[in-house]
Amino acid sequence: MAHVYLGLGSNLGCREGAIREACARLERSGARLIALSPLYETEPWGVLEQPRFLNAACAVEVAWPPLATLRRLKQLEREMGRIPGARYGPRVIDLDILLYDQVQIATDELTVPHPGMLERATVLVPLADIAHQIKHPVTGRTIQEHLRALGAIGGLAPYPPGLPG
Repeated sequence: MAHVYLGLGSNLGCREGAIREACARLERSGARLIALSPLYETEPWGVLEQPRFLNAACAVEVAWPPLATLRRLKQLEREMGRIPGARYGPRVIDLDILLYDQVQIATDELTVPHPGMLERATVLVPLADIAHQIKHPVTGRTIQEHLRALGAIGGLAPYPPGLPG
């Protein structure tokens, strides 16, 4: 079994419900949910003119190899109503492989560790809640060390209550 950390996000519809439904669907598809972080409301990243996101991270155990895991996640996103659109645009659900064991992969289809994770509080804050001691397979630094390196964090708040206005 592989130990995989996923980033989850939603900014359309019932955001909390979408994240919880994605976790339930993962379990029904054969993954074993080990941990789910608290939810965080976050300002959009990339495309700023869109609703705020809810973000979380989870740890799962899977029997699937990395590409099969990616394909299952993409299938789950489609089943939940995700429609292809602008990169970093609004979405019902977004599921990203952040870490897959300590494996490093760089193909046209999949890059692990997730290439943007170390610059994004929206990823590192929830991931640190469930995996602060895990070492990044490229840098050798812990998730907590990477989170500290970000410095002051804005545009992110525990949910509920979330960000003001």
